[in-house]
Amino acid sequence: MNTTMKVKTAGQVRIRKLWQQIMKHKVLYLFILPCVIWLLVFCYYPMYGALLAFKSYNYNLGILGSPWVGFANFEEFIKSPDFWIVMKNTIIISGLKIIFGFPAPILLALLINEVRSKKFKRVVQTMSYLPNFVSWVVVVSLMTVIFTPYGGIVNNIREAFGKESIFIMGEKGYFYPMIVLSDIWKGAGWGSIIYLSALSGVSQELYEAATVDGAGHLKCTWHITLPSIKGTIGIMFIFAVGGILNAGFDQVLLLQQPANNQISEILDTFVLKTGLNYGRFEYATAIGLFKSVFAFALMALTNTISKKFMEVGIW
Repeated sequence: MNTTMKVKTAGQVRIRKLWQQIMKHKVLYLFILPCVIWLLVFCYYPMYGALLAFKSYNYNLGILGSPWVGFANFEEFIKSPDFWIVMKNTIIISGLKIIFGFPAPILLALLINEVRSKKFKRVVQTMSYLPNFVSWVVVVSLMTVIFTPYGGIVNNIREAFGKESIFIMGEKGYFYPMIVLSDIWKGAGWGSIIYLSALSGVSQELYEAATVDGAGHLKCTWHITLPSIKGTIGIMFIFAVGGILNAGFDQVLLLQQPANNQISEILDTFVLKTGLNYGRFEYATAIGLFKSVFAFALMALTNTISKKFMEVGIW
């Protein structure tokens, strides 16, 4: 009895001290309150809908009243022919973005870092950041105008050289290059901000010492700059691999055409069509939950490998 009373008393003391700290810093807590509310409403409350993945949804019974089916929806997805198609397309598109898109912000940051004119550097940075604020709807609309066979710039050039006009955005062979290049154009500038911040922390004395020893720009970049931002590169790579199943929903959806649908159907677009077009909300939820679990497992694996070989990780 005495032990129980002591535990309760200790708990009450901890709670009292916690409230004292909260009241002491109440202004700071008020600042983060809107963020906490947003997080609860838009990130945690929707997790209630994840129950659909384990149920056979009935409109009349609602989510809680619908009968449980366990992992039946997951099994159906994994055994279906669509599984390998959408997984392959998703991994190929994300893989190409990582191979070609991941180094792009790093290279851009290294190039901007070498610019000595502050005015020119600001202009280049501003111009490279701007595409990030343009929605994919506008970007794809611009691409349509540029590549259209009816007066598009690219086809006008082709005709000037005696070649026939082609509908580039509808050609299956051009889909992957358009996906990767448009993604780099839109995101490289914004992604370079993180690396530029990391580069600003590199000691100039290291460059001066290397210059005295006869090292050129390339050697300084290879032996000083890149090792100095290795941690940042490692963290960003972990996030990139962890999000490999996020192949770019809005970009891919807008660039889909009947001709390229076989190679452009990814997990996110498949979930949308399954849920809205066919009304199979439980099946679509199961696919989305499978994607999240798979992405977390992949991130954990990448984090372990990164800690072993690069000595950096997110936990």
